[in-house]
Amino acid sequence: MFEKKTSFLFLGIAVSLTLAIFFFRPKVVFDYDFESFFPQDDTELSFYQTFRNEFENDNDYLLIALGNTPDIFDPIFLQKAGNANSLIQDLPFVEKTVSLLDLEEPIINAFGIRYDRLLDWSNPEQLAESRNVIHQSKEFRGNLISQDSKYLLLIVKNEQRISKEDGDLLYASIKSILEDSGIEDYYSAGKIKAQGEFVSLLQKEFAFFLGVSFLLIVILLYLIFRSWWGILVPVVVLAFGILWTVSLSLYTGKPLDVMTVMQPTILSVIGLAALVHFFNHYLKFLRKGVEKDKAIEKAFSELVLAVFLTCLTTALGFISLYFTSIPSLKLFGLYTGIGVILMFCAVVMVGPGLLYFIAPSTTASRMDLAEKWHKGMRNLFLWTLYNQRLVVLMFILVSAFSVFAASQVKVNGYILDNLPRDHELVEEFNFFDKVFGGSKPLEFYVEAGDKTETLMELKTLKELDKLEQFIANHYSSAAILSPVTLVKGLNKAQNSGNPKAYAIPSQGQWLRMQDFIEKASESLPSKVISTDYKRGRISTRTEDMGSLKSKELNKDLKVFIENEIDPGQLKVKLSGTSHLIDISHESVTKQMGKGFGIAFVIVAVIMGFLFRSWRMSLVVLVPNIIPLLWLFGLMWILGVELKLTTAILFTVAFGIAVDDSIHFMSKLRLEMSEGKSWFYALKRTYLETGKAIILSSAILVSGFSVLTLSEFGVTYYTGLLISMALIFALLADLLLLPILLIPFKNIKKISDFQSSRP
Repeated sequence: MFEKKTSFLFLGIAVSLTLAIFFFRPKVVFDYDFESFFPQDDTELSFYQTFRNEFENDNDYLLIALGNTPDIFDPIFLQKAGNANSLIQDLPFVEKTVSLLDLEEPIINAFGIRYDRLLDWSNPEQLAESRNVIHQSKEFRGNLISQDSKYLLLIVKNEQRISKEDGDLLYASIKSILEDSGIEDYYSAGKIKAQGEFVSLLQKEFAFFLGVSFLLIVILLYLIFRSWWGILVPVVVLAFGILWTVSLSLYTGKPLDVMTVMQPTILSVIGLAALVHFFNHYLKFLRKGVEKDKAIEKAFSELVLAVFLTCLTTALGFISLYFTSIPSLKLFGLYTGIGVILMFCAVVMVGPGLLYFIAPSTTASRMDLAEKWHKGMRNLFLWTLYNQRLVVLMFILVSAFSVFAASQVKVNGYILDNLPRDHELVEEFNFFDKVFGGSKPLEFYVEAGDKTETLMELKTLKELDKLEQFIANHYSSAAILSPVTLVKGLNKAQNSGNPKAYAIPSQGQWLRMQDFIEKASESLPSKVISTDYKRGRISTRTEDMGSLKSKELNKDLKVFIENEIDPGQLKVKLSGTSHLIDISHESVTKQMGKGFGIAFVIVAVIMGFLFRSWRMSLVVLVPNIIPLLWLFGLMWILGVELKLTTAILFTVAFGIAVDDSIHFMSKLRLEMSEGKSWFYALKRTYLETGKAIILSSAILVSGFSVLTLSEFGVTYYTGLLISMALIFALLADLLLLPILLIPFKNIKKISDFQSSRP
């Protein structure tokens, strides 16, 4: 299959395919949509989509805080802020802005309803009166103005479900207006800003890791082969594999996202590990005096099955993520899995042909180094044999500790989970959490109970007010917008704007305001009640406290509703995008179990098919499960929390870690096929395969360690945890696997294994 003629044919096909990509270049698109991390099979998502269609998307806003010292009640500052606000209102994709700058309060009198401007800075007397009214009104302090009066909040409500491109244009325009406003102290936070910042960082990191990956590869190849051809051939092969994978993604309409940042490094180290096995085998034949063309053919022919199986198990480890319910993980797993197979194709289609062209016919023996490797592996094998009980005891103790640690690892995640907590974007969101009650949307769906006709019944409104007070205190939320807000505002309007009248009205006052409810509801910043008054929403913001704390608060909310709210008057349900993200993190056990279970079964089937023995395949899987247990121990020691982006790594790590075991067992099968005794075949396998396993593991660990340089949380933890899993797997393969295989020598005909001879 790998004769010179066939290899040149494969190389020609690969080059033609690559040239076609350059002639018909796909459009490079970067994107980040945090809604792609929502679990698609959760009923909460379909409920929220219905809720969103009736009311609005809860995160289509940008928060802007404009600051002034000593306070915002400065005519010059307010004029600058007013000008900026007017310019922002006129921008495309802006539906409205909400702030004290243009807020009007309703006043109901005998002649009907009129609206008075809340903040008037036209003269000192009006400004002083406005300041007094705002300070006395509890619905504004800590909401549209900070408690210390140093910051004015401007809420920009943008077009519903705005596209990434339009959101970028809008934020760029808003940023330009703020920079030219003359106001130096300002903060901003919101989806259109976060998505733009994420994509900008994504583009930088994609280019960075692509460059660093190739630099690392060149260094490793030089250290391993000390030859120009040993660097050039792998670099060309890996470039082909990465180009094919990225092009496939773009051709099929999948943009490059936060998960794609890892692909160049992942594919590079996997492809390089495969090439090292082939090259070592090729050099071994050259040292034995085999002619160059024959050495290339034999090296690739003997190892192609083993390398294919290692790539297949790695690919299936990624593809198993497709069976989770998170769109971003599904597509990352699918395309990375396909990318691993494409990288294998690049290795076997490009590698042999290039070797025929440029590889040397002979190689320096370097017997001293080879002898050192042989001696080192022999000593390690003998030590393992003489200390079997110690090795087994060590693995049992560490695994037992890891099982305990697994029960202690907490499930917790944040909205901006992919960024470090000290990142500038996170700090701006934290500013709004501390000064204005929160940046994270918090939504509740409310519905009239069986004992009432609408939410606008006075008794129902009192139940709703009781619920709002609990939400405000329990979640430490920002100001709340709801049907109660509407009614309290009308009651205040009926009392000449008296701040003390911002409360649930009496029976008589409630009856008098009926004619004004419809018009007043239209003047609210957001829709809070349906046209038939049977359904509504409680909308507020809270800090990004993490899914763990949110889960505890939500449990308390459930208890409060069950004990304090009359279901006949009011039905309540938590909803919103933040709630869906919390659910995503809380479902990590389910997602991890589903992905790992599928990966485990697939790998077990492959191992059973390869070795014709289920007992043998189960024994081989043991050293690859232990590293995953040890990861839990490491996470507990380091304080790493379990979340969606860390849970999926167990499946990926399993698919990669099992590769060394497959190489080991494939070599053992080859030794047995030559008629060697079980124990001698095991010894020869250990001495010859050990070096390749160590080298490939070193390459993989080095490659994945580069990912710890990332600012994205998912990329950082991928590098850290998979690197450690590979180290643990190497220890298990070199120390535990031989001990588990030794008892097979006592099987009379070794029928469990010898039947797998080629």
